[in-house]
Amino acid sequence: MIQHINSGIAFHTVPIAETGYFSPIIANFLSGQLPLREFYAYNPVAPDFDMVMKMKEGQPLRRDILAETLYQQYAHLEIREEVRANIGLLQATNTFTVCTAHQPNIFTGYLYFVYKILQTIKLTQDLARQYPGKHFVPVYYMGSEDADLDELGSIFLDGKKLTWQTDQTGAVGRMRTEGLEEMINQIGDSIGYLPHAPQILEILRKAYLEQPDIQQATLSLVNDLFGCYGLVVLIPDTPNFKRQLIPVMKDELLEQSSEKVVSKTIDKLSAHFKVQATPREINLFYLFDNKRERIVKDGELWKVLHTALSFTRDELLNELEAHPERFSPNVILRGILQETILPNIAFIGGGGEVAYWLELKDLFQYHKVPYPVILLRNSFLWVRREEHTRLGKLGLSPDALFEDTGLLLSKFVHAHTNASLVLRDEYAAVEKLFNELEEKAKAIDITLIASVNAERSRAIKSIGKMEHKFLRAEKKKFAWQTEQIQTVKDRLFPGNSLQERKENFLPYYAEYGPAFFDHILQFCIPVTDQFIIVTELS
Repeated sequence: MIQHINSGIAFHTVPIAETGYFSPIIANFLSGQLPLREFYAYNPVAPDFDMVMKMKEGQPLRRDILAETLYQQYAHLEIREEVRANIGLLQATNTFTVCTAHQPNIFTGYLYFVYKILQTIKLTQDLARQYPGKHFVPVYYMGSEDADLDELGSIFLDGKKLTWQTDQTGAVGRMRTEGLEEMINQIGDSIGYLPHAPQILEILRKAYLEQPDIQQATLSLVNDLFGCYGLVVLIPDTPNFKRQLIPVMKDELLEQSSEKVVSKTIDKLSAHFKVQATPREINLFYLFDNKRERIVKDGELWKVLHTALSFTRDELLNELEAHPERFSPNVILRGILQETILPNIAFIGGGGEVAYWLELKDLFQYHKVPYPVILLRNSFLWVRREEHTRLGKLGLSPDALFEDTGLLLSKFVHAHTNASLVLRDEYAAVEKLFNELEEKAKAIDITLIASVNAERSRAIKSIGKMEHKFLRAEKKKFAWQTEQIQTVKDRLFPGNSLQERKENFLPYYAEYGPAFFDHILQFCIPVTDQFIIVTELS
């Protein structure tokens, strides 16, 4: 545990592997040990950035197209000078990027959306100090082609789920922003009393009521929130970027190489862990109008599922050359596109993202694209003053709340009661008694031993039931404390999930303003195996 205090806010860390909220594959990944070590290129807690930059320098990149296209994407916005300067720096061969990726969830979706971005920014700042002769640009790579509106179209706010009511289909990034004004009004009803609410509500209205679609709205929102840090937003859904992936997509359509390469990796990986993503025969969608549908090979034709569209080989290749933007990579190929167009050295992702990147190293090697440093995103638990005060009165630290609630309550009662709730002596006495009875049974009739042991089991069960009743009765004496523990646990772990996987950033921004981001940025540890707990002390 590391403890730091600044301006009435403290933070300390807990090993991620000890929280109970991360999968075994992530714990093994962070350990840097077998069996996962062969599935990634650089140690996730001590990466060799010198080596990854050297590898990236050998990759041909169209930096001119990258900068030109980014300027075009920002043309309709008031671009901050920090962002403009960073886009310009991308044209220099001594500039590298650190990237995180996420779908354009409305209003950012979950808290970890902003945590990923702030960690990306912090790592570029740290690298700039470490390598003064080079430049490092933070990039948010927008997964705007995702079509999962059920996942992207809701936020959790004030204990309720707010959902965008729309019948649009296809890539969420291309969806029109119609109907979101009502949600913004609902958000205002929830957070409007907080001091920075007018500021953040104005940013939301500017983004979602003035921009034509979700990807442009997300660009506006993220730019207003993080442009001051020089964060560059990249929307890959454009011909300029997709054209650079044509050789990979052509190979995918004609040779179906991804399935062959990744399946071999999965065969080895699945011997130890559950795999995150399974490749299809063709890992591309066809993207048009309000549809994003899989491409499948059927005999000598390539068909687009759930449509009447089909292509011969020549027609397909002509379509790919003329309209590369209509071909959309799935999770297996998305990273290849990202690393083809960016001078990227590190990718920051959540547990699920890390798990599928572990399947892809051989695929990167097959396509001769350098594999980046893969880092697990920072996880935070923000403990407000009220929760901190309650925990202090209970004599508990926030770390204790990672326990199962029932176990936590039982431990608390055991630690604070004067009664003997664990009947160890009684269990021992029963065992001693029935051991003696068993010896007597042997002397009289060996068949009686089964009866003795049956009675032994019943007696032990009876003591167990009595022990449970003692604990339940004692818990009633601690009703106030157990209620307080339950209340704090429910607030900090809503739905028994991590705070960052459920809540949205809006109430925090409305309460603290931009200082919320500054605090998180201050406490970010870009390369770590620790979970970060931030506590307001006063």
